[in-house]
Amino acid sequence: MISPYYFTWGASIYAKVIATNKYGDSLESDIGNGAILMTNPDTPRFVQENTNLRSPTSISISWSQGLNNGGDTILDYRISMAESSNSFDVIA
Repeated sequence: MISPYYFTWGASIYAKVIATNKYGDSLESDIGNGAILMTNPDTPRFVQENTNLRSPTSISISWSQGLNNGGDTILDYRISMAESSNSFDVIA
């Protein structure tokens, strides 16, 4: 038996189904599809300040998308900041 976790994330999955009761198996169903393997996206990488864009009133942060988008387009990023490492507030 194959696990769907061996397929590529975001791949369209096709399936056939056979019903079984005490008398035996049905014929195989037509092929169905529409399932897409999805998960949460990977953590963004390489978060850093663009120091050349720093001003008295703003900073610029850049990052790279994680290696895996979870099977769908990244829609948004939530940025949190703090002066210390234990009290973050969402700013964007």
